[in-house]
Amino acid sequence: MSISLEDQYDKIYRYCYSKVKNKDIAEDLTQETFLKYFNHTSYINRGKPLAYLYTIAKNLCIDFYRKSNREEDLKDELFGADDVSTFETNFAIKQAVSALPADLQEILLLRFANELGINEIANIMEISRFSVYRKLNKALDILKNILREEDFL
Repeated sequence: MSISLEDQYDKIYRYCYSKVKNKDIAEDLTQETFLKYFNHTSYINRGKPLAYLYTIAKNLCIDFYRKSNREEDLKDELFGADDVSTFETNFAIKQAVSALPADLQEILLLRFANELGINEIANIMEISRFSVYRKLNKALDILKNILREEDFL
């Protein structure tokens, strides 16, 4: 499988940003991800380059929190929403997503924010396609229930 690195750069940035909630740190982690990716060319040629790229990004985000060992006190940016109702909707969705377990949050991020296919998600998370479908449906059901309780649906 040949991947376009230009197409993946923004997706890796969004992935990192969703983990660290800081623009500058996410940019640094994205750059470091690609540097590590290119330094290990022997692995790239063996297959699953996309899964390898996301694994590097995930590990760098984990390392960031291990090294900093601090509480997450950074404010969430709500994508520059000017309209109050859009702001409220974005806030409600973010709150609902944050109530999900980490693995379900990651599946939603990979599927909807980064627009990855089920096979790619299965490779990245090292689970079966069936598990991806099951977890994705579970996450969506939980989100629907949370948003119904808050009268957003």
